[in-house]
Amino acid sequence: QHYKSITFIELSCNMAPMTSTKRSFPNNVSPKTVLTIPNSSSDSSDRSSKRVCRLSPPTNRGGSTLVSNLKIAVVCSSNQNRSMEAHNLLKKRGFRVQSFGTGSCVKLPGPTVDKPNIYSFDTPYQDQFVDLKKKDSAFYTQNGLLNMLDRNRRIKEKPERFQENQDEFDLIVTCQERVFDQVLENMSERGGNSCKMVHVINVEIKDNHDDATLGAFVIHELVKEICSSDDPESDLEEIIDTMEKKKKKRFLYSPAFY
Repeated sequence: QHYKSITFIELSCNMAPMTSTKRSFPNNVSPKTVLTIPNSSSDSSDRSSKRVCRLSPPTNRGGSTLVSNLKIAVVCSSNQNRSMEAHNLLKKRGFRVQSFGTGSCVKLPGPTVDKPNIYSFDTPYQDQFVDLKKKDSAFYTQNGLLNMLDRNRRIKEKPERFQENQDEFDLIVTCQERVFDQVLENMSERGGNSCKMVHVINVEIKDNHDDATLGAFVIHELVKEICSSDDPESDLEEIIDTMEKKKKKRFLYSPAFY
């Protein structure tokens, strides 16, 4: 039920049903499910309920746009910490990047766990900064929120919700498995008919300042590897495998279509 995007692919692009097969991986890399596209004679009932972690993307016969003109989205829950840290780094490195959240609202830590600061996605970072500074400047300076919001307001005006954005991207990088699922679910519900492929990759990052910084460098390295490939769409599976072994992290991957 998490991967309605697979149904969307079949309906919109008239592709043959997909089946799952197992692959062997080194001991230091988690097992994965590989989706392959069989010929039309395959049994359509042969489907796996396992999480989608691989689907070899087809070669772009018209020439890949990923190398020279990659359009990237980075997505977390509230478009505050993880996605904005990566947005900031990728922007400084010259990439075309936007960032988003998938939550219903923006939540920032409050004085206690059960009392978060909640804002709508329409609330500018500047207003959030002023509000928290007024509530307790020392506390929110100490926990890093004021510094984070100061950085954010220098990058863009306010948080953005992925589900409300209609731009088309070449690559979407999510920072949490739940966000990965929400992005794929939203893509499957859009009902577009352009059949333009977008690659969705999850890089799991804990939601704290230190891990957000480290995670941004992992995302940057992933993007660099994709852009340095002569045929990034054909090489994407190998790039992800190499990154997993190097970082000892499990990445999730699925295509989606506009």
